[in-house]
Amino acid sequence: MAETTGANTSPLPEYHVQSFPAPGLRQIVRHITGNNDKGESRFISSDNGEHYRFMVEHQAVANIIYSTRETPVDLNGNADVIKAHEQEPPFHYPNGSIVRMIDFGPGVESPFHRALTIDYGIVLEGVFELTLDSGEKRILRQSDVCVQRATAHKWKNITGNGTLPGRMLWVLLDTKEVTIGGSKLSGDLGDLHKEYAGRGNY
Repeated sequence: MAETTGANTSPLPEYHVQSFPAPGLRQIVRHITGNNDKGESRFISSDNGEHYRFMVEHQAVANIIYSTRETPVDLNGNADVIKAHEQEPPFHYPNGSIVRMIDFGPGVESPFHRALTIDYGIVLEGVFELTLDSGEKRILRQSDVCVQRATAHKWKNITGNGTLPGRMLWVLLDTKEVTIGGSKLSGDLGDLHKEYAGRGNY
């Protein structure tokens, strides 16, 4: 039976994400290192990441592992740590980087989208189907990697034939302007845009 929410009696989906990690997936630990006044390496923090964003009507959750707003990165005075902590990033930062982990509920599928980024997508747990707008498809399993080069695509969690949650990690980096046949390529998040509305570039 589907859950209901207190005063709101409308049913929730059978699989409902209210926190990170998503139900059925293990908690992760993020360790951030730095240097003390003597130049000795040390751990600054150990936590579960930050800036969680619930997606697909609470059937998925994104966890920002880290983000930087520039390249090269300014590490002085822990400027990068402060910036990463103070604000949830947009889909991507021009000249920056984002490490985003997403827990997908069973059978959850993203819309087609294209970002002007190079993305290193790594399957951490589960099995995913990757479809390109040409219709080509690939199945990615745990430890498989896809290098997305400003291409239109969608992901679907097919773990346990769509009955179990899955987890992927992406590292997003900015690219120079992309031209195809003399025409400038544009980014388009499609229906995914609403998940990042008001948060800047894609």
